[in-house]
Amino acid sequence: MKVRRKTKKKDRWGNRLAIVGITLVVASLALVVNVKSTSMKKKDLEYQAREAALIKQVEQEENRANELEEYRVYVQTKQYIEEVAKQKLGLVKPDEILLKPVPKDN
Repeated sequence: MKVRRKTKKKDRWGNRLAIVGITLVVASLALVVNVKSTSMKKKDLEYQAREAALIKQVEQEENRANELEEYRVYVQTKQYIEEVAKQKLGLVKPDEILLKPVPKDN
């Protein structure tokens, strides 16, 4: 009978150690999952900020493309050609009178 009591005590300690070991493994896994989850959330926020910045940049580039298209159309107009001829070449229409201011003498 004494032999059985020692075996039961050893079995109890063995079971308790196994339970403690399993508990430690599960707790460490939970800790690792929590840490990874936190880092993933941080990365997600960074990606959301980057996505918002890229969307804003795309909108700015689309606006710039629209402005350039409008300018391209304007450059092909008669009004633009006349303005350039007046400003850069100093040309005038045949029925226009060119007035130049007289510098004041001091």
